[in-house]
Amino acid sequence: MKGETWNMEDLKDLAPSNFLRTALSLMAYQARNNAVYSEWIRSMKLQLDTVKCLEQIPFLPIHFYKTHAIYSGTECPSFYFESSGTTQDIVSKHFVKELSVYEQSFMQCFEQFYGAPKDYCILGLLPNYLERQHSSLVYMTQHLIQASANPKSGFYLYDFENLNHTLSALEKDQQKTLLIGVSYALMDFVDAYPQVLNHTMVMETGGMKGRKQELTKPALHAYLADGFGVQTIHSEYGMTELLSQAYSKGGGIYICPPWMKVFVADESDPTALNATGRGVLHIIDLANFNSCAFIATEDVGVVHPDGSFEVLGRLDQSARRGCSLLVV
Repeated sequence: MKGETWNMEDLKDLAPSNFLRTALSLMAYQARNNAVYSEWIRSMKLQLDTVKCLEQIPFLPIHFYKTHAIYSGTECPSFYFESSGTTQDIVSKHFVKELSVYEQSFMQCFEQFYGAPKDYCILGLLPNYLERQHSSLVYMTQHLIQASANPKSGFYLYDFENLNHTLSALEKDQQKTLLIGVSYALMDFVDAYPQVLNHTMVMETGGMKGRKQELTKPALHAYLADGFGVQTIHSEYGMTELLSQAYSKGGGIYICPPWMKVFVADESDPTALNATGRGVLHIIDLANFNSCAFIATEDVGVVHPDGSFEVLGRLDQSARRGCSLLVV
């Protein structure tokens, strides 16, 4: 990074030794240029010159994306991504200044974990998300589908028969395939068309959203693995409020790209952060340089010594502290 000019090229090969310096520089920049983040820091009565390590950085509660326009700079971007939810839900909005940053982030991340999209036929089973505007997941999947350049790549809404026919043809051709879908849709599909896939990678993105009984990750993956006849189920961990993704190639263990780190905080004290252990997940996503790079999620998980992490469930909303402090 040079001065206050931020870009994904600098983050792509970010060395672990440079993460702290980059994160502290971005924290200082956003404290000056992000009104919501700045007010949150003031409400915590935190002196930024005392922050010397990643665990001391102030993290913005993710809930504020439902109530505030969060951006760094003088002008709110016109484009935004919006979280999924029912018609009664207050949804989160992530205002995005440069879509090219998101595109570079998810492409670099996918290539790091899975190689070039052109090597795959990519099938998207994202019905609830596809029916909504402003879905970051649909935007990402659409670009991966286009990058695959396979004529059979595409979205499938509720046309399970056509999806089954396509999968059968791809398996017959021994075509390397990625089937990416929300949990409930993958379960519905495999209930209707149980099969054995030898050349297809199945990736779930979460998103039960009350459509089915909630399952633990191990139970969900066991169900899908049995139905699809595969050894492992892959997972993508992302959210509207982030521009980066972590991926699991099995076992529900997620790995971050070089510009993303996960910490845990005690449920009763969100300021007590640790690099490892169990607690509420706090994420540094340096790709969020135009919004807020430091997000306190409402996911409970475990972070391992190597930086990988698991997601165990959602935080009890009654346990959340401090969100009423901000009145910007």
